[in-house]
Amino acid sequence: MPVHVSREGRVAIVVMDRPEARNAMNREMTEQLEVIYDQLAADESIWAVVLTGAGDRAFCAGQDLKELETRTRSTETAEAPRRLTGGFGGIARRDFPKPIIAAVNGFAMGGGFEICLACDLVVAEEHASFGLPEVKRGLFAAGGGVVRLGNRLPLPLAMEVVLTGEPLSARRAYELGLVNRVVPTGEGVHAAVELANTICQAAPLAVRLSKRMVRAAVSRGEEELWALQGELGAELRQSEDYLEGPRAFIEKRAPQWKGR
Repeated sequence: MPVHVSREGRVAIVVMDRPEARNAMNREMTEQLEVIYDQLAADESIWAVVLTGAGDRAFCAGQDLKELETRTRSTETAEAPRRLTGGFGGIARRDFPKPIIAAVNGFAMGGGFEICLACDLVVAEEHASFGLPEVKRGLFAAGGGVVRLGNRLPLPLAMEVVLTGEPLSARRAYELGLVNRVVPTGEGVHAAVELANTICQAAPLAVRLSKRMVRAAVSRGEEELWALQGELGAELRQSEDYLEGPRAFIEKRAPQWKGR
């Protein structure tokens, strides 16, 4: 299975486990995470969650482009995918009630970065990096990146991250307020669990209601942005470039953009 769950006291540790694919998100992983988040939300013995990736190279490389390219080109109509209520990675649009901390143990690119933006806190190992390279693949950061970065960063910085697709180091992300703590390589999960345990010393209902209030304060108007993103994303999916980007990535060549 591509996801594993363990626990330390009142903290659940969720591991995205596809190291051979740099923990890229495929349909199976997303569907499994959806179920896991439902279970953890309902489990009153769990007060906080730590999310990480297997191995030491990647937290999550984002969308599995090989699967995306195959699905986009396929004309099969056999089995329709189950409707995913939580958005990308089962979390991007989920109203998860408990504190969730990303322990970033490598690069968090594309959807991997968007998963971090959906979490409440981020602990990054010093070799970690973050970025939204979708524009370099002819794609759209539709998992919350373009929605949330404008609220988290000054406009010029948000534009630079989105429009260049260039990565941010862990230290730079910390300086910009996108990361709570930077820790030595190999200590990300331990530091995230420590942070979760600090939160678990507080009253769980007070924590959950406080999280809900803080989220509400920063996300006013976000639903309108998600709706606009849906319109723009639909337009992009009709373009030739949308097919060319993943195909060029898989074929390990420079994409030939047409702008249409």
